[in-house]
Amino acid sequence: MKMNILYIEDDLEIGSWLHEDLTDRGYNVTWLHSGERAIEQMKEIDLVILDIMLPGLDGFSIGQRLKKEYPTTPILLLSARTSIDDKLQGLHFADDYVTKPFHPDELAARVEVLLRRFEKISPPFIQLSHLRIYMQENRILDVETNTEIALTAKQFHIFKYLLHHPNQILTKEQIYEAIWGNQYIEGDKTLMVHIRHLREKIEKDPSNPKIIETIRGIGYRVRQ
Repeated sequence: MKMNILYIEDDLEIGSWLHEDLTDRGYNVTWLHSGERAIEQMKEIDLVILDIMLPGLDGFSIGQRLKKEYPTTPILLLSARTSIDDKLQGLHFADDYVTKPFHPDELAARVEVLLRRFEKISPPFIQLSHLRIYMQENRILDVETNTEIALTAKQFHIFKYLLHHPNQILTKEQIYEAIWGNQYIEGDKTLMVHIRHLREKIEKDPSNPKIIETIRGIGYRVRQ
């Protein structure tokens, strides 16, 4: 899944090449020439790159406002200012500070570090008991036997849905309606059968499951 970057920069030359560079690296980039509409754009944003010298409100004011509203979204400040006072002022709210001129590879590396620090980028796999689960590739490896476990599309869909809600008890109704897109009818055994077949493939002892727990009378849970 592509990460969404909000880039606020009024310099058209710098903005153009950096927008192109980040887009070529696989990011979705929204480029604003001022901070006036920044808050409106923040809903789906994973990271903000913010120039300090802007028309109207400067980057310090905009950044403080964004951080107050969205404290879990990392902010990377850009500036031609190199004084320690400016850096300290910026780092009161920002998560990194890069001075101009900069190399695009350095900026890209800092962006990736921030995305990982704020857990915006998912790890390449999930380790769960003896399973290594590659979510993006729909692949599961048994690390003890070094063999791949083949699931049907529906089985993987169910397992991924449970993994996306770790340690949370999910009702039969929630799971059924999320996977099949239809309303659950009490007494329907479809989900139960799929869970049983899934356990036969991923559990060491399907009769005593440790990965997918049954919460009697309610539904299921995966502990991580």
